[in-house]
Amino acid sequence: MIVALAAMVATAAVAPTGNWITQDGSAMVAIAPCGPSLCGNIVKVLKVEAGALSTDAHNPDPALRSKPIVGLKILGGFRPSGGEWSHGNIYDPRTGRTYSSKLNLNDDGSLKVSGCIAFFCQTQRWRRSR
Repeated sequence: MIVALAAMVATAAVAPTGNWITQDGSAMVAIAPCGPSLCGNIVKVLKVEAGALSTDAHNPDPALRSKPIVGLKILGGFRPSGGEWSHGNIYDPRTGRTYSSKLNLNDDGSLKVSGCIAFFCQTQRWRRSR
């Protein structure tokens, strides 16, 4: 029981900071402390899809549509909650939509990134950048 409790506390203390490659390999995202929470910014575009834009052209705020994709904050507000980082949000620049999100470090070192609207959720597995 004490070992299980110690493992749970240790898991809660581990933040998924660092550089991560998105599931589709299209971008590198740097996750770091951002005030009292964690946030993540695109630091490098790794795959350019045909017709892809270099700016945040689908942002719902027209004033932000000229912001470059590189440097764009796509993760924000994550706080530790048990063994995960939750209460955050993830922004998808391909659609201009923001989703409730949580992050979990997997035993294999990958990062489980879940985003939800109401009851509809999608999960991705990101890997650490070398």
